[in-house]
Amino acid sequence: MPTNTTGNYTNEDYFTEANLFYILGPKRSPLFLPVTVVYLLIFLTGLLGNLLTCAVIAMHKKMRNPTNLYLLSLAVSDLLVLLFGMPLEIYDLWQNYPFPFGEGGCYFKTFLFETVCFASILNVTALSVERYIAVVYPLKTRYLSTNQRAKRVIAILWAVSMVCAIPNTSLHGIFYLPERMEESAICTVLKPLWIYNMVMQITTVCFYFVPMTVISVLYLVMGVQLGRQRTNENLGKNCSSSSSNDQRMTSVNGRRRQVNKMISIVVAVFGVCWAPFHIERLLWSSISQWTDMMHNVYQYVHILSGILFYLSSAVNPIIYSLLSTRFRESFRALVCSQTEDNSSVRDSLPLPRIFLNPSVSSCSRAQPEGKRSTAFVPLLSPNMTLSMDTAILTCGETSCKTSVQDL
Repeated sequence: MPTNTTGNYTNEDYFTEANLFYILGPKRSPLFLPVTVVYLLIFLTGLLGNLLTCAVIAMHKKMRNPTNLYLLSLAVSDLLVLLFGMPLEIYDLWQNYPFPFGEGGCYFKTFLFETVCFASILNVTALSVERYIAVVYPLKTRYLSTNQRAKRVIAILWAVSMVCAIPNTSLHGIFYLPERMEESAICTVLKPLWIYNMVMQITTVCFYFVPMTVISVLYLVMGVQLGRQRTNENLGKNCSSSSSNDQRMTSVNGRRRQVNKMISIVVAVFGVCWAPFHIERLLWSSISQWTDMMHNVYQYVHILSGILFYLSSAVNPIIYSLLSTRFRESFRALVCSQTEDNSSVRDSLPLPRIFLNPSVSSCSRAQPEGKRSTAFVPLLSPNMTLSMDTAILTCGETSCKTSVQDL
C-alpha cells in the first residue's frame, strides 16, 4: 500500500492503483524480459540487413532494376517498422500505461503501423506482378517493366497506403479514466467499436486475403510456365547440339528461375509471418464478449503475432544473401570494402603491389580479364623484367597462362 508525505498509508491512492490494475491490467507484461531480448536480436539483424540492402541497390547501378526497386521499397518499409514501431512496442511491454507521448504520439503510432502494413503488402503484390510479366510475357518486359514505371508504381503504392491509414488513425486517441487521471492515459480506440470493427475487417480482407490470393494464383501460373520452359530446354539438349544462342537462353532462364525462387520464398515468408497479425485483428474485431480465458489466449496471440510481424522485417536480407548470387556478392563486396578501408590506416610499411597476391584476402576483387595492368613492372629489377619479357615473347598464347598479376 502506498504512503503519503507523512509516511502514512493512503487508502485513496491504494484504491486508485487497484482500480487501474483491475481495469487496465498490469503495467508491465509478465513476458517483458524474454520478448525484449528476442526483439533486440531481431532489431539488430533487421537493421543491418536492410541497411545493406538499401546501400547495395543505391550504390550499384547494375542492381537498380524493377525487381530490386520493389525490394528497396520493402526494405524502407521494414526499416520504418524497426526504427519507430519496435521501440514503441517494447515501451508498451515495459509500461503499458500511462502513454507518455500524448495525442500526437498516439496518432503517429497508429498511422505508422497502418501505412507500413498496407505499403508492405502492396509492394509484395506489385513485385509478384512484375515477376509474372517477366516470366509469362518476356517480350513485353522491355516496356512494361522499367525503372521509371516501377518508381511511379512505388510512389502510388505509398500514397494509397497513407490515404487508407487515415480512417483507423482517426478512430484512436488518448483515453483517461474519470476525472482525467494522468496515470490511466492509454492510446486506444475512442470512436464506437462497431466502426473500428468494420474498418478492421475491411482492411484485413482488402490488404491481406485478397492480395495473397492474387499472389498465389500468379505464382501458380509462373510455376507452370517455368516447368514448360525447363521441359523445352531438356528436349532441345536431347535432340540437337546446343549452340551459343541456346546456351545463352539457358543461362538467362536459369538466372530468371533463381530470382523467381528467391521472390517466391520472400512472399511465402511474408504471408506466414503476417498471418497471426491479421488473425489477431479479426479476433479483436469479431469477439464482443470476452472471458478471462479468452483474454489470456489473446495475450499470447498478441505476443506471437508481434514477434513474427517484426521477424518479417528482418528476414528478407537473409533470404537475398542465401538465394541470390548477385546480392550475396554485393553484400560481401560492400562489407569487405569497408573492412579494407578501416584496416588500411593501420598497415605498416607500404609494399609494392606487385608482391601482393590477390588470393590472400577473400575480400579482394580481381581485375577483369583483358585489363591487366603493366604499370608495376618497373618496380622489378632489370633482370627480372628482362626475363619476364623473354618468357612472354617465347610463350604461345594457348599454352602460357601466367601474367604479371599472377606472380
